Amino acid sequence: MYFYKPKIKDMTITDFFERDLDKLIEEINLFKNENDIWNTKEGINNSAGNLVMHLLGNLNHFIGKTLGKTDFERKRDEEFTVKNIPRERLISDLNELKKTIKRTLPELSEEDLKRDFPLQIREQTFTTQNILTFLLAHVNYHLGQINYLRRMM
Repeated sequence: MYFYKPKIKDMTITDFFERDLDKLIEEINLFKNENDIWNTKEGINNSAGNLVMHLLGNLNHFIGKTLGKTDFERKRDEEFTVKNIPRERLISDLNELKKTIKRTLPELSEEDLKRDFPLQIREQTFTTQNILTFLLAHVNYHLGQINYLRRMM
């Protein structure tokens, strides 16, 4: 089956999110023991599963609700306390998030990207473009943690 893989210079921010969420799904699928998705090692606070829940909450809040006007209600504390959600549900939720991102981001104009993001972050105002860049970096930070946790298990 042939899939178009755009060159980096042709990729949009939507493409980068989709690529990195696909990599996150791949990482979750690579856990040999599904229970290990929810385990940690000494000195590590958050399981891979909780990091996925955190990214789902974060991106559904900032992209889905704030930019896409979805009805998502974030429960941030639960992102770090919920346990043992089946792998298939995590993956399903990540695929739904990808759909939300693919519906939302392409609708933003160049002017929208230059405008202030509708929410302040840590009492600071940033452009929407800067927030999207930050969110993508945030995905990759936790993606690296998840990769490391998986290999430790």
